[in-house]
Amino acid sequence: MEYGTGGYFVGWGTLALINAGLAQGKNRSGLNWFLISLLFGPLATLFIVVWDKK
Repeated sequence: MEYGTGGYFVGWGTLALINAGLAQGKNRSGLNWFLISLLFGPLATLFIVVWDKK
């Protein structure tokens, strides 16, 4: 199945929105994590889930 580049950008943007929600659930800045997620994608998800806020 061919998605083209449009599907890639939609998926990456959706992941960034999900990460923003996860970050807000952990009392972190949703906007900051949204922007970080646009750059790092799945790695940002890993950081949100693994790192504890101190």
